Amino acid sequence: MYICSIMLEAPNILDLAQKHPVMLNDLQVVHERERQTPGAVQYAFKRYSRVPQWSTEDMGMMVYHYKKNDPAACYLELRFCVTGNAYCKGKDAEKECVNCKNGLVKACTAKEETVDVMNFTFLPEHLQQFVKTPRAGDFTNDVLCFKHPSSFSKALPLCGRVRVILESLLDNTYTDSFENIYINAQTQMLLLYSLECMLGNKEEENFSCKFLANDSDKEKILKAREILLEHIGEPITIKDLSRKVAINECYLKKGFKEVFGTTIFDFYQSQRMEHAKYLLYEKELSVTEVSLMLGYSSISHFSTAFKKHTGLKPCELLLR
Repeated sequence: MYICSIMLEAPNILDLAQKHPVMLNDLQVVHERERQTPGAVQYAFKRYSRVPQWSTEDMGMMVYHYKKNDPAACYLELRFCVTGNAYCKGKDAEKECVNCKNGLVKACTAKEETVDVMNFTFLPEHLQQFVKTPRAGDFTNDVLCFKHPSSFSKALPLCGRVRVILESLLDNTYTDSFENIYINAQTQMLLLYSLECMLGNKEEENFSCKFLANDSDKEKILKAREILLEHIGEPITIKDLSRKVAINECYLKKGFKEVFGTTIFDFYQSQRMEHAKYLLYEKELSVTEVSLMLGYSSISHFSTAFKKHTGLKPCELLLR
């Protein structure tokens, strides 16, 4: 049994990536993490100590699962195998090196070279927010809406932006709730960038909003996203957000939609509800507690927003 069997059943992309196959039993897991919260974007990371004689190329794959007569069984997967990263061996013993604690992962003094296998699962409810105005023959929209009529697996080129996201997911220094918020947001970007890379779009970003050609203005849009994540439990108005990043409201709204593929409101609501699932299911907090933590004025307002986003009442998630 080879390591490729962890990622795929058929076709096995790591069969193509491996130059010298290594038995799974020869590989040591140095770290693993997963989230299987019902209704949430699910992920699993498995980091293996790199075997010196094993040579591989970084690979990715998009797997589209389609069942015509069972829409609830449809989902989209992103799967990756990446090398060249390192894991701080002191983390598990809570003896993480000073460099890692300061976010200087590349300078880690207790590093273990790794082969990292990462899997992300997106349900139809996660993909609807990225659907643009329907157009005949639009492959991306057909996939996001699950209108493409058959399952498929496609090799996914790892463009620069996808690599940056993968590295940030492996090496971020956040913990607990802050880590969950961060991973939710980065996973969303990973999906968008992966779709662009798969379709062969140029890696250089060509925005229809001319002001985004200015690096300074683009940085303001990126900063706005960071501020939204920092205020996940303290709703902020677009007016206040525009003031914080020093850009007018119109440019902020247009630029955000152009860069991230979704509106400010939809992005913020999506991140709040994804975090709510985590707090309810993983942290086992009450609906009242979660409602207060996310800045809702009443439990009923929170419950309404949660059901609109997930199709479930908060209490129904706890019964799964």
